[in-house]
Amino acid sequence: MKIPSVKKLVENYSLEEVAAAEEAILEGEKPQIELEGEDEGEQLTHAYAAKYILEMMAGGMEFKQALREFTQKVRNSIS
Repeated sequence: MKIPSVKKLVENYSLEEVAAAEEAILEGEKPQIELEGEDEGEQLTHAYAAKYILEMMAGGMEFKQALREFTQKVRNSIS
């Protein structure tokens, strides 16, 4: 996961657009928005992260805090 790629999605697309892109990848289709990543797995990770952050921001959380919370969840799932 590359944080700049996630940040770019959050800054440039709506929650609906990111969710649609995530769904397109899961369905084996080409997303309507540009997703950076070396492969579909990384692109899906970026979309999932951006979707999570946008949902948290819609609830009033700031970007940095939402990003920190997401990365903490990733770290916890790895360890």
